[in-house]
Amino acid sequence: MPASEIREGDGARSAASVAADGGPTVLRMVLGGRMRRLREACGISREDAGEAIRGSHSKISRLELGRVGFRQRDLVDLLTRYGVTDREEVEEFIELARQASASGWWHRDTDWLPKWFDTYLGLEQAARLIRCYEPRAVPELLQTADYARALLTLAHPEEGQEAIDRRVTLRMRRQQILARRDPPQLWVIVDEAALRRPIGGSTVWRDQVDHLVRLAVQPHISIQVLADHVGGSAIADGGFTVLRFAETDLPDIVYLQQLTSALYLDKLADLDAYLRVANVLSVHAAPPEYSIGLLEALRERMPRTLDRPLNADQS
Repeated sequence: MPASEIREGDGARSAASVAADGGPTVLRMVLGGRMRRLREACGISREDAGEAIRGSHSKISRLELGRVGFRQRDLVDLLTRYGVTDREEVEEFIELARQASASGWWHRDTDWLPKWFDTYLGLEQAARLIRCYEPRAVPELLQTADYARALLTLAHPEEGQEAIDRRVTLRMRRQQILARRDPPQLWVIVDEAALRRPIGGSTVWRDQVDHLVRLAVQPHISIQVLADHVGGSAIADGGFTVLRFAETDLPDIVYLQQLTSALYLDKLADLDAYLRVANVLSVHAAPPEYSIGLLEALRERMPRTLDRPLNADQS
């Protein structure tokens, strides 16, 4: 789906709308992008801008990338340096900075949630298109609670039931974006091998496949199954997610999750590379209109006596 179809169809949304969807993460990025354009329009270097707020060029870089929030004093000083003195316009920037300092709905989980994943949650909530390739398991936004619990128990064997329940609750809460009035477009390509793994045992697995069948008919959800013989993981060298936003202040972002960290790529060369791979995988995968039939056939082929959950060694 071309970027123009997303951007032109939705238009620019207000800061309040962005805040409701993505919380502070996206608002910091929006504000940082606007401040960067103001600085560049004035021909002011990051070093000179840093001096205006008694900071360094690296601080300006972090602010413009949305890595940190603006203090009101720094924001007003920078706006003055950039020639923005209209009271109403300054107040709009201050209000945007105030909203960007608020907490997302997942704030209650910050005691265990990695900072790098906190960033992803904000981006996921605000995305207008989420396009992903998953070679290992059912994509997280499409998992049932029981399937997610079984998978998370395998991934975190050292954690107790309460900790696992919190992880499951967070994952289910993330999925609410697909049921809201203006949901994002979700386009997933998943390996057939990932779908055949009986995570949680036969009952959990069958319920998960049935859940995918129900989701596949939703107009904003496209599911493609990549046959085993294609070798998708070799083509893509692992799973990835591409996030696209309606706000022109935000670039497309490629998200790569690792075991203890994540990468966020927004350079044009990186985006082009991953979009090329996504397009290749999409061509080789079965078209979305065949997904329901493939899922139902897969369900029927799975032995009903497979009750023992997949163990950690098999994952």
